[in-house]
Amino acid sequence: MSFCCGASMIGTRGTMKYYRTFIHNVPILFCPVCHRVEVHHLVEREYELLAEYAHGDGASEVDFRDYVDQEREELLANCVNHEDEDPMEIVLNQIDMALDLLAFAKQIGDQEWEEQLKRRLVVLNNRRNKLAQRRPSGRRT
Repeated sequence: MSFCCGASMIGTRGTMKYYRTFIHNVPILFCPVCHRVEVHHLVEREYELLAEYAHGDGASEVDFRDYVDQEREELLANCVNHEDEDPMEIVLNQIDMALDLLAFAKQIGDQEWEEQLKRRLVVLNNRRNKLAQRRPSGRRT
């Protein structure tokens, strides 16, 4: 699993900018709490090479999939959540994991970690509330 600030990162594809070159469909990991984005570690080397070559050639845009062949399942195997899942389920899963970590942080007496987890839970709870407001009234969370 890939983690950022204690939250598990979501596997997806996105566009990354390398100087003036936009590289589309790059396998990335996204943190739902702090919104950090990083290139998936399994394709990091290929991304760097493609980015350098594309920038060197003066290309303004390239599609990662046109140059690198990677199976989606292999790339997302270590991710707890994926972009095609229900956003509410992702947030609820993240809240459950943060609560489990908070219980452990309390058990070992790590106050700094407890505070970080409490801040993370506030962010996730706000996101859960916003998602709940957008749902049709007939759907339960």
